Amino acid sequence: MFVSTRVITDDVARLVRFYERATGVPATWATEDFAELRTPSATLAIGSTRTVPLFAPGSARPADNHSVILEFRVDDVDSVHENLGAFVEDFVNEPTTMPWGNRSLLFRDPDGNLVNFFTPGTPSADAPAPAPSAVTTGE
Repeated sequence: MFVSTRVITDDVARLVRFYERATGVPATWATEDFAELRTPSATLAIGSTRTVPLFAPGSARPADNHSVILEFRVDDVDSVHENLGAFVEDFVNEPTTMPWGNRSLLFRDPDGNLVNFFTPGTPSADAPAPAPSAVTTGE
């Protein structure tokens, strides 16, 4: 079961404040080097570069993401856009209806990570995904 995404940063407090403000979800701090924003469906963990050597030295670098987009479902992406305008510095696109029906807003967090806030535009986009019966390796 997928439960969490972790973002590594040089400034945990700054990134936590940004995501608390953007999502309205308060963080739970474990240490000054690690905090989590827990939602009903997943957790966004934010860890300091000082935690990286605990896993594998040099395995993660802050502010170096070029392939992952953090996605949050919101009730009304257009009204959220208005609120984010007060502190988000880098909007990649304004609220846009995507070909698959979602209304989407793409911006960057203070470390340059891409963040997508979206509102489902179709009943099928709003339906929960079926639970997998087992995890496979593709072999």
